[in-house]
Amino acid sequence: MSIRKEQITTALTHVLHPEYQKDLITLDLIQDLIVQDKYVAFTLELPKEDNELAAKLKKECTEAIHKFVDKEAVLDITIGINISKKRELDGDEPAEKKQPQQQEQISSNVKNIVAVASGKGGVGKSTVAANLAVSLAKEGYNVGLMDTDIYGPSVPTMFGVKERPNITTDKKLVPIFKHGVHLVSMGFLVDTDQAMIWRGPMVTSAVKQFMQEVRWPELDYLILDLPPGTGDIQLTIVQTVPLTGAVIVSTPQTVALDDARKGVAMFNKVNVPVLGIIENMAYFTPPDMPEKKYYIFGKHGARKLAQKLEVPFLGEVALQENIRDTSDRGTPVVEAEPDSPAAESFTQIAERVKNALFTRYNDQESTEKIEINIRP
Repeated sequence: MSIRKEQITTALTHVLHPEYQKDLITLDLIQDLIVQDKYVAFTLELPKEDNELAAKLKKECTEAIHKFVDKEAVLDITIGINISKKRELDGDEPAEKKQPQQQEQISSNVKNIVAVASGKGGVGKSTVAANLAVSLAKEGYNVGLMDTDIYGPSVPTMFGVKERPNITTDKKLVPIFKHGVHLVSMGFLVDTDQAMIWRGPMVTSAVKQFMQEVRWPELDYLILDLPPGTGDIQLTIVQTVPLTGAVIVSTPQTVALDDARKGVAMFNKVNVPVLGIIENMAYFTPPDMPEKKYYIFGKHGARKLAQKLEVPFLGEVALQENIRDTSDRGTPVVEAEPDSPAAESFTQIAERVKNALFTRYNDQESTEKIEINIRP
């Protein structure tokens, strides 16, 4: 017989934290619970690093589930560290009473939360997100950019950031300000050569902390640079904050368009408006022959997909060396070479995104955070 999530949470009420003398469920230390048939995965989120305690509680969780639920249950327990839990627990206030306030913090400071997504990696999504953010900032808006790609963060390189962010006295991360944009990235917190060898629950826990434990200023736009795909991080984001809309980035070739179509379908399924599709690497123009266009990856593929899916086409960006070069040097092209054709393309796209948001507010209701229940 398949295991139910309710059985797991009930079993874990029998496991007490020795310091606080309350069970793990009451203390809200069990996160990202996934149950499928006899497979059970969750993150045991501790307020501080304590390997001995972690091993002890992990063992007791395993014993409780095998005793009270199913002795054949296959367990995948990840240990996570969330320093904000210590403030909650030491204040003797149940974590579940504080959680709604934490989750609303980001949306209360931000007028528009826009996800830049792609179904496939390597299509230039982070380049688009970076230049979109800087384009909006150059127009005088207060803009933030959150790099939610935990495994492969690009923002530190694209913005030339090497320093660590500051931490406030109440343990909030302060975004780094560069090129007019407030920035947050996992790349600011780990060494460049360090690989993030994390399971899914640990990644989603990190993204939640970025959403809830950052001291964002008042922002007109918060751009979320999502990792490729339609998995854990994307679902965590739509569960945590009400996205204003999503922008899909694709190249013209069929293999990228297939994945872009899935990205549009995912946001439609979770009721997040798709503001439009951007075609990156649309064509190549040799510097010495600006009148020539070579459609290396196919012609107008993303434009045609937008028409087929009945979503706006936000524009195309050519395959140009200065986009790559300025990104590698740490200054997005709209800042480094504002009069270049590449910068003009991104500026036009930023204007169309603003127009799409205006239309979205007039035609659709506000987006709400969604509830996702994973059942066997």
